[in-house]
Amino acid sequence: MDLKSNKILFFIIKLTVSSILLYLVLSKAGTKEVFSLLKTINPLAFIISALLYLIAQFFSTIRWKLLLSERVNIKKLFSLYMIGAFFNIILPGIIGGDAVKGYYLYKETGKGTSTLASIFMDRYIGFICLLFIGMLALPFGYNQLNNSKATLLLPIFVLIFTISSLFVFSFRIGKRFRFLTNFYNYFHHYRTQWKILLKTFLLSIIIQSLNILAVYIITLGINQKVSLLSYLIFMPLIIVFTTIPISISGIGVREGVFTLFLGSINIKADVATAISLLWFLSMVAGSLPGFIEYIRYKK
Repeated sequence: MDLKSNKILFFIIKLTVSSILLYLVLSKAGTKEVFSLLKTINPLAFIISALLYLIAQFFSTIRWKLLLSERVNIKKLFSLYMIGAFFNIILPGIIGGDAVKGYYLYKETGKGTSTLASIFMDRYIGFICLLFIGMLALPFGYNQLNNSKATLLLPIFVLIFTISSLFVFSFRIGKRFRFLTNFYNYFHHYRTQWKILLKTFLLSIIIQSLNILAVYIITLGINQKVSLLSYLIFMPLIIVFTTIPISISGIGVREGVFTLFLGSINIKADVATAISLLWFLSMVAGSLPGFIEYIRYKK
């Protein structure tokens, strides 16, 4: 089977997974109830959520620039980051946008290894900070969560992630391959750059906080009450599950985990599903400048 056939097959599988999961969620929540809630969104809350997503992408661009050894101006990088954000939304799986922005940066610099390594580090540090926020909030929200599955799942995720990271980077798996050797060299170089790592960590805290705040504002926009503290604990897990590349842009998976975790604090399934869909739509709206940049770039 050739590469094109594989892509078509994976797309069909992901489309099937998204369709089945979304159908199951809507069947449980009630399609009419969910769409009724969608109509009640305060337009200002939706716009603010989309703007927060856009601002988060700008801070992500600054973080990416810190991780690049090549000198590329911030305007061009932001353009590429927004193109990546747009393709992350419309392509199956989160790798889509990363591949697109990596390709365009490679065309600018001619350095494939450092480009891909910087994208990986950008994601990796962001993921660390996401889990950090969740673990920091967990002791304060433990009693509030009513024995939610998140109180157990979050520490398990952190433990697995930590062990996996130590195993991969300590033993330098695949170091016999030239590409991976260069990749490890990049990582070990930045491991000693404490000032850069501290700046990227602080930027990641801001970025993840903006994303979580966007969901909280969406919730207020449909006149529902979910504490910000609950979101600080739930969102790291929700984002982790959503980024597993088994569906199209996380559709179906996202709604399922929203229903699961918010349901554990007595939020109705229709409310949880509506919040999830509105958050996704706000990200779609926030990523539209990336489509404009893509058209401009092609020209």
